[in-house]
Amino acid sequence: MIDFKEGYVLSVDKPYAWTSADVVRKIKTLLRKAGLKTLKVGHAGTLDPLATGLLIVCTGKATKGIEQIQKGEKEYVADICFGATTPSFDLETETDRQYPFEHINEDLIKSAFASFLGEQNQVPPLFSAKLIDGKRAYEYARTGETPELKPAKINIYNLELIDYTAPIAKIKINCSKGTYVRSFARDLGLALHSGAHLAKLRRTASGEYDVNDALTIEEIETMFKSLYPAI
Repeated sequence: MIDFKEGYVLSVDKPYAWTSADVVRKIKTLLRKAGLKTLKVGHAGTLDPLATGLLIVCTGKATKGIEQIQKGEKEYVADICFGATTPSFDLETETDRQYPFEHINEDLIKSAFASFLGEQNQVPPLFSAKLIDGKRAYEYARTGETPELKPAKINIYNLELIDYTAPIAKIKINCSKGTYVRSFARDLGLALHSGAHLAKLRRTASGEYDVNDALTIEEIETMFKSLYPAI
């Protein structure tokens, strides 16, 4: 029997368009229906609504380990679209500028990777949850304000080009906590004398946890119904 109160780490395959808070809220609802109304629940590392993949959710005493889990190396598979930029660096906002991309090929992309490897300073997207004077950056962005965002120290351990079918490059990224793949997409476009934005993102691993072992929301509902038939 799973003891959610003593502590349980649940690997969730987050659906597209769900926020990380939506996933936590869903699990809290299931726990409440199971009679565990006051149980702590938290996630170990936010995923943007437009991203899918591994979201680690901790319950009960396992929430004490969230900070340690967050420190783990992250792995993503990203579709980066060359030839256009967006203010949010992804599909949350409409295209604002067009750029040539016909000169880009696999060799150029791979050669650009070298400059992105290792410890570096990365400027987060304005459309992000970064705090600026007690206010989220995206709150400024949505009212047309453009406050300066301070660069953050990150580390990109490995980059692998899985496929390039113009204008989309599918890239596997192994990186540290706090890395914005959207910012990497923007910077890669600039490095290749074009523009780029993130068209698709999936987190495939976080520390020792792998998305192949994660449960979908539907599978989690089924698990709860088998554990607590009265739900």
